[in-house]
Amino acid sequence: MTPKPIWTALYLALTAMISTPAGAELIRKESPYPFGETVARFEAVIKDRGLNQFAKIDHAAGAKQAGQELRPTVLIIFGSAAVGTPLMQAQQTMGLSLPLKALVWQDADGKVWLGYDLPADIAKERGVAADHPVISKITAALNAMSDATTKR
Repeated sequence: MTPKPIWTALYLALTAMISTPAGAELIRKESPYPFGETVARFEAVIKDRGLNQFAKIDHAAGAKQAGQELRPTVLIIFGSAAVGTPLMQAQQTMGLSLPLKALVWQDADGKVWLGYDLPADIAKERGVAADHPVISKITAALNAMSDATTKR
């Protein structure tokens, strides 16, 4: 039996570390653009806003390495320590949900979606007040970023 590539181990380690509370509402927006273009547009928005993109996890590629099939699905991990640190100062376990994550996927009908968890729900489940000033800032930023990615 051939040993699995290091990428498989890295993929599994990264996905195991990513944690989002189960009760968070998923915000999703349909993209009029093809899958790859939607991913590229979101990455460009991240860069244009001066945020850091920490990782891009191609779940479909990981599935393929495991001998399985999955429609195009990419998780993008991004953020800013200047924005996230105050949330972790309020409740250090926010570090389990930060940096932020967005998922781009293609559904069975061929539609492309961009989705992310509602920041107020994540904060609430981690013990941070939903009215924490950073939460509204992040919510507005995610809404604007997802609109910039998915609107013509």
